[in-house]
Amino acid sequence: MTDHVQTAREGAVLTIRLNRPDKKNALTREMYGAMGNALRAAAGDDAVRVILLAGGADFTAGNDIADFASAGERKPGDPGAAFEFLEALVATTKPVVAAVRGNAVGIGTTMLLHCDVVVASTTARLMMPFTKLALVPEAGSSFLLPLRVGPARANWWLLSGAAFSGAEAAEAGLATRAVEDGAVEAAAAEMAAALAALPPGSVQESKRLIKAPHAEALRAVMAAERVAFGERLRSEEAQAAFAGFLKRKG
Repeated sequence: MTDHVQTAREGAVLTIRLNRPDKKNALTREMYGAMGNALRAAAGDDAVRVILLAGGADFTAGNDIADFASAGERKPGDPGAAFEFLEALVATTKPVVAAVRGNAVGIGTTMLLHCDVVVASTTARLMMPFTKLALVPEAGSSFLLPLRVGPARANWWLLSGAAFSGAEAAEAGLATRAVEDGAVEAAAAEMAAALAALPPGSVQESKRLIKAPHAEALRAVMAAERVAFGERLRSEEAQAAFAGFLKRKG
């Protein structure tokens, strides 16, 4: 496993921590692979009852654009490591708690739709800038976000790529709680421990029932998003957007 993704189990809670602070936890394909592997391993480990996702001062700045731009050679419909991670996150039967501080960009926001509990800093900065990179929504967000926060807010956040705070995320229903930045990880750990103390079979079956009404539709939407995302990734618009981003960063 890459050093940029660390795992540690305390009791029945497995923490998967992003550890690339110099890049604000920007995600590479290797990191996606490590996170997916950790989720799949946890799914088969009875000692793990709850999964906690954390990232330190920044949850994640989203995809590492330099690494991601080189993925444009993939054939249409190839999910790549990012989509394989998302599939593992969607598939896990264990409850997932997210501790969100600092930046949560792109998939850093959309993955929260698949977390069962989200504790965000009031000052966290969330955004889904897909259109700014000439891409389209992923992680089932084109389906789940309107259900979660309402069509009007979802339309604006997804179409404009506008940023919003952790406090706004909690008010909209995307986050379970918003707390002061220094209290995020303790609050998330407390909620994870509370879930871990409950009968695991009951918790997992309850999670399944909660998700069941939208499960089939979600699979179809994620498949359509994956194809559209792959096509957009290879488009001239996206390549120009990536080049412009890298030039500004360089």
